[in-house]
Amino acid sequence: MKAICVDEKTKQLYVGEAAEPQLQENDLLVEVRATALNRADLLQRRGLYPPPPGASDILGLEMSGVVLKAGVGASGWQPGDRVCGLLPGGGYASRVSLPAGMAMRIPDELSFEEAAAIPEAFLTAYLNLMELGGLRAGQTALIHAGASGVGTAAIQLVREAGAHAIITAGTAAKREAALSLGAQLAIDYKAGPFAPMVMEATGDRGVEVVLDPVGASYWDQHLEVLAVDGRLVLIGLMGGSKLREVDLGRLLSRRIQVIGSTLRSRSREDKIRLTRDFAAFALPRFADGRLRPVIDTVMDWSQAGEAHDRMQADANIGKIVLQVQT
Repeated sequence: MKAICVDEKTKQLYVGEAAEPQLQENDLLVEVRATALNRADLLQRRGLYPPPPGASDILGLEMSGVVLKAGVGASGWQPGDRVCGLLPGGGYASRVSLPAGMAMRIPDELSFEEAAAIPEAFLTAYLNLMELGGLRAGQTALIHAGASGVGTAAIQLVREAGAHAIITAGTAAKREAALSLGAQLAIDYKAGPFAPMVMEATGDRGVEVVLDPVGASYWDQHLEVLAVDGRLVLIGLMGGSKLREVDLGRLLSRRIQVIGSTLRSRSREDKIRLTRDFAAFALPRFADGRLRPVIDTVMDWSQAGEAHDRMQADANIGKIVLQVQT
């Protein structure tokens, strides 16, 4: 089959040949129509984020497509069904095999390109805000990288939960996009510390949940803005992983929880449960328009290198999608 391959010497991307995926009894074999970029793809391309044991070494953590064949244990699915789903790898390919429990039916109202922009961003946001973060109606979440794929998904999920979103973003266009999705406040993190503006916006109460892809460089400000019983959910380390000093007393006195979270390394069973719970909540909302994937750019998969460059430059608002030519 065709797939996007990585040249081991130059790290350049090219359309090449790869082995066909193996269909297990509880899996679906899917003809991929579209996939979407994630920062993990950029890291894996550089050899910094290897796939989990047993996963495909082809890039790509999500896809949309058409079922070609269902394993004997994958009841309820037929050839021709439109599906999208989360993957441990292999999305930049013309075919993929995934557990039937991790597949979601694409609402008729969505294109393959739109559906490919859903799984990683929305499942990441749902897991970390709703399940681990415990966000409830009336509470407030601070979301960094508010115009990213995860950020644009998170804003919408916060809104649908009856909660409030404060975001940070580095350009006026990104902040305007976040506000249009329902964020109550969009902060320019390049203009100075965000903590004073967060505290002012919350009447000095602080926020109940922080969705943090940054890490060390924002640690002190997060301790300032977290409310009593607040939850800091760490999903990335773009701002570093090492702290020189940690005052545990600040955590103890305000009962703050620090939660580390990754999605890719979770077990198949956990991902199936997460997919089921998310689908029950979200698919009706995608069907009627209350939720929508935000797409920055749609490109042919032969332009994967250019797509990676756009993401590396932080130029995108929402997801970058690749159309896959089978």
